[in-house]
Amino acid sequence: MKKSIREFRAVLAATPNAEAEIVLQTQAALAKANSNASRNTYLWRDEAWTLSEAYRVASMPLENGEGSRDASQPLWGIPVSVKDCFDLAGSPTTCGARFYRDLHGVSAHDSWLVERLRAVGAVITGKTHLHPLAYGITGENPEFGDCLQPGDAGALTGGSSSGAAASVMEASAMAAIGTDTGGSVRVPAALCGIAGYRASISRDGGRGDWRGGAHLAQSFDTFGWLFRDLEDGPLLGSIFGPTDATGKKLPAKFAVVDDSFLEDCEPQVVASLRQCQAELEALGLQAIQIDVAWWSDARDIFAPIQASEAARIHRGNYREFEPSIRQRLEWGASLDVETIAALRQRHSAFRDRMDALLADYELLLLPAAPVARLEAGADHSLTRARLLRYTAPVSLAGMPAVTIPFLRNGRPAGGMQLIAAREDDARLLALAAALGAVRKSAN
Repeated sequence: MKKSIREFRAVLAATPNAEAEIVLQTQAALAKANSNASRNTYLWRDEAWTLSEAYRVASMPLENGEGSRDASQPLWGIPVSVKDCFDLAGSPTTCGARFYRDLHGVSAHDSWLVERLRAVGAVITGKTHLHPLAYGITGENPEFGDCLQPGDAGALTGGSSSGAAASVMEASAMAAIGTDTGGSVRVPAALCGIAGYRASISRDGGRGDWRGGAHLAQSFDTFGWLFRDLEDGPLLGSIFGPTDATGKKLPAKFAVVDDSFLEDCEPQVVASLRQCQAELEALGLQAIQIDVAWWSDARDIFAPIQASEAARIHRGNYREFEPSIRQRLEWGASLDVETIAALRQRHSAFRDRMDALLADYELLLLPAAPVARLEAGADHSLTRARLLRYTAPVSLAGMPAVTIPFLRNGRPAGGMQLIAAREDDARLLALAAALGAVRKSAN
């Protein structure tokens, strides 16, 4: 399977029998599904259905019968996996929990997201593993098994978009739909050595439409992608909202967190941060170190609001879930209206300060996680809090992010999150694509 969507699209454009190529690509993708050691990249898949989708997509007519597919069918023939918190007609939606699979049964309708993917020509390969309720950052799941990295049975993928990351790693999908509330795209992308994109959430709501999708916490939930090639980011992002940066001047400077913030960061992750900084400087951007000590209360604002919103969604069902998640839901339910109102005021003030920071510096660079690997089977009871320190500030701000991957000796060496102001997704994705192009030319 081709690693780059752009590369495969070029093949299709140059191939007289592109329809047959789409079917062959789909078959190759299906042959690699669930090839991680835990055999659980997907929680639902139906090869016959996916192949029928490949034939449907292959026969899709051009819009108005002429021109190219670039605008109307940008994902024509591309194998795409979908996180199992979005409805797909004829399949169950588990949200990572057997309770919801059994409670709701088979979905009667496609979610907006699945409708959108099918309309633009994507071939859906199945619905992927996630941390229960998407309420976790490791990819552990006591009911469906912990999601292990393809090629490294001793490492977790991270979560909650765990199967999404695994599907890209194993090449059963060229791109994978994820969601990001507190880092659920950024962290697995970083840990698995692939790219990720988290879409903006404006004050009026996020990009795309959550109809038929299961929320965790509406204030922070947003769509995202996991993929391999940074140059594919603008194309993928266009599924959620505008990403055309034509005529827009790319950023000229960026802020990078100073050493004091990196106190618990592994040395190889710090090395990747320095390398990323150098790469951006080589593109002509000016780096400015900043002190973000004021982020110290980000987790204390984020976690209770998230828990309160999740508790409302899952009210009456807490006992159905594993102890750590049940405890978070019970805690969220215990928070009174006055407490949440005070937290929302702090949230608004924090977001305003982040807006001012990005207005001054255009971009912000920091690690997506302080570690390069999560050991499978280890005690990760403290991992969530440690990782949220790096992800919660951006989640509170509702800002878009691209995870820039780093590998050493073929192994993930820490991913960096490059952040832009809300709704500056187009310039962010364009800059990340430019970085990806430079990396290719250097190789």
